[in-house]
Amino acid sequence: SNYYMPKGVLSDKGPGGGGWIHVNKKLQVVTKERQVWGDGVVFAVGDCNQTFMDEIKPIPKISYPGEEQATHACESIKKMAGKTGCCGCPNFCCGLGKKAPTPKVSWWPWGAGMFATSLGPNDACFVIAAKSEPRTGHLVLCGCLSAIQKWLIECTKVNENRGGYIGLWIWHYVHHTPCHWFGEGCRSDNLCHMGHF
Repeated sequence: SNYYMPKGVLSDKGPGGGGWIHVNKKLQVVTKERQVWGDGVVFAVGDCNQTFMDEIKPIPKISYPGEEQATHACESIKKMAGKTGCCGCPNFCCGLGKKAPTPKVSWWPWGAGMFATSLGPNDACFVIAAKSEPRTGHLVLCGCLSAIQKWLIECTKVNENRGGYIGLWIWHYVHHTPCHWFGEGCRSDNLCHMGHF
């Protein structure tokens, strides 16, 4: 589905035989030789992208990591467009924002290791602690209870997107969980240097 992009930025390998858009750790589109493409102002997030193994491990092609990546890309775009400066204020307000702003460095989102998969209207499964290696993760819920969980996720996400208080409250804490003790994303001991808080 990435046929509209130049061949030089598409992967030769990967899920489905390749054709994914190469990105660097800042989610900027890059060539196969890792050269920034489009003057560094073109980003690819979610299930269309493919990272280089030595920068970010392969990220599951599900919605949660795509949403996290989109947040990082939006922060980078605002920063590069001069909307925010060194301290989050308008650029150059304190005289310290004189060098060209750089995009935010992304990482393997912790929530990428959790996914609820629908198996029909009354069936689903929920996996936690999946990592970038194949056959990792633990099936912790399946059947009708997981289908209800999937329905709750969908309803609260729609509520959040409509500006509803319940959805905004729930998903704020999903995206701002301070500590994660399993899986492969940010952990409490490395949040600060990752720029999460």
